[in-house]
Amino acid sequence: MLLKNKKILIMGIRNKWSIAWGVAKMAAENGAELIFTFAGEENRKKIEELLSEIPYKKAYSCDVSDDQEIKKVFQEIKSECGKLDGILHSIAHANTEDLKNDFIYTSREGFSHANDISAYSFVAISRIAKELDMLNEESSLVSLTYYGSNKVLEGYNVMGVAKAALECSVRYLADNLGPEGIRVNAISAGPIKTLSAKGIKDFGTILQVIQEKAPLRRNVTIEEIGNAVVFLLSNMSRAITGQIIYADNGYNIMGI
Repeated sequence: MLLKNKKILIMGIRNKWSIAWGVAKMAAENGAELIFTFAGEENRKKIEELLSEIPYKKAYSCDVSDDQEIKKVFQEIKSECGKLDGILHSIAHANTEDLKNDFIYTSREGFSHANDISAYSFVAISRIAKELDMLNEESSLVSLTYYGSNKVLEGYNVMGVAKAALECSVRYLADNLGPEGIRVNAISAGPIKTLSAKGIKDFGTILQVIQEKAPLRRNVTIEEIGNAVVFLLSNMSRAITGQIIYADNGYNIMGI
């Protein structure tokens, strides 16, 4: 089991359709001791019902737009669960109107919000974890991104900009944390029917195109993305850092 005796924090669990849930299932199968954060204390009952399907240690509510709350939650995690071997950042959000309207109409507030929640939160999480000394040697930090970071996809809009910022942040974080033996990478997942994806215009068409054009002629599953993340969290990927790894059945290599 690739993650046996490793403590992994999964941030951003929402429901059974989320990529974070796919990672949780695969990480549990590989022996990880799992800890979770979710958005909003009002969602605790729903999250705990979901997590009852797998072994896990604790779940905490955390607002990643607030550095002080991240710090408070991380202090609780370190006190109650000990130091971590890995963190998955599965957090992103943009205002609905900024996905429905043309990108040129993105509001200043909407631009700031999407980048704060979807990109800067990963920087804050990494910094605070380092400052609190809650990462073991050879820890691995992983985030989730998407093809819309470097190609124009109708309806992705400001989220594409935020994911581009996230991917660049991965490289700079990898350089900053590398001397301490901490790796930082991201998985660029193929499109999946998550709750967030519902906000993207004509998302069903995107799935159909992937099925027709990707070299493997199918869409990915949350379990397949989960396996890719497990690899990056494990010691099998000790020589990999600062990378954006595509798990999209090869669609990103296609010219048309």
